[in-house]
Amino acid sequence: MEAVRHRTIDTNGIKLHIAEQGQGPLVILCHGFPECWYSWRHQLQALAEAGFHAVAPDQRGYGQSDAPEAIEAYDLLHLTGDIVGLVYALGETQAAIVGHDWGSAVAWTSALLRPDIFHSLCMMSVPFLPFTIGQPKPTDVMRAMFGSMEFYQLYFQEPGKAEKELEENVSETVLKMLYAGSGDAPADQAFRFLFDRSQRFIDLHKTPEKLPNWLKQEDVDYFSNEFQRTGYRGGLNWYRNLDRDFELLAPLANAKIIQPTLFLAGEKDVCMAMYQQAYEALNVTVPGLVGKYLLPGAGHWVQQERAAQVNEHLLAFLPKARAVSAS
Repeated sequence: MEAVRHRTIDTNGIKLHIAEQGQGPLVILCHGFPECWYSWRHQLQALAEAGFHAVAPDQRGYGQSDAPEAIEAYDLLHLTGDIVGLVYALGETQAAIVGHDWGSAVAWTSALLRPDIFHSLCMMSVPFLPFTIGQPKPTDVMRAMFGSMEFYQLYFQEPGKAEKELEENVSETVLKMLYAGSGDAPADQAFRFLFDRSQRFIDLHKTPEKLPNWLKQEDVDYFSNEFQRTGYRGGLNWYRNLDRDFELLAPLANAKIIQPTLFLAGEKDVCMAMYQQAYEALNVTVPGLVGKYLLPGAGHWVQQERAAQVNEHLLAFLPKARAVSAS
């Protein structure tokens, strides 16, 4: 099997670095926070061997891709515009789109805005979170829900604050985040999305005594080297557009996803605690849903923690979804 290929693509006024493997129908893989293309390393080869052209970009603000200065450059319209432009830059007119964490939001927004391009969708870890008519803006909802406690997405709103913490010791930050979010961390060391206002986010999480079986030192080193070079500003700016996304995407209020759709998450994923209602509502909000699966023992980094199972689900779903779109 050929090695992963790397190149830079011009799209939507910026340059995106992509990792790609294989030939055939296009599958776009969108990573989340705080990751990069490398989080799809196990899927690239599996998809390529199955006859797909798998493409994993470093999304805007990450890795070797451009990181615009303006916070407003990281709203979901810009992010989905990058992916639409990527499809055309690759010489294609259609693609399956797969997203994890924040990449899931990019994937479902792409599917809603351009169903002519994205014929099928797989969301991982974060289920579809539809806007509804008349709802308050997201940060107001968070403040009302959590009161005197700090919620990590609100903590990330102030430019420079979280960057300073996360960049104090990047290697330690990478290891803490990967471990705390995984299914291997015991309950008292798992990712904390709520905490006291007197605490620092990075101090909530511990460094593991040994790496989980799914994680190698070379993996930690790759992520660490990327964030040591880029910092975390780009990825954090995605959170700083929560309210802007709500305003810009108002025309999608009450929209439903009709394409063939798969949802995968780890049984111990913190997002299942945060978004339980959205997960349970998928059968209503996503009429095209063909399956939703929680993988036992896995945490947030599901495509890394349970690579073989995720690949099995993807390879069962994608050919059938493509056949449906072609009929």
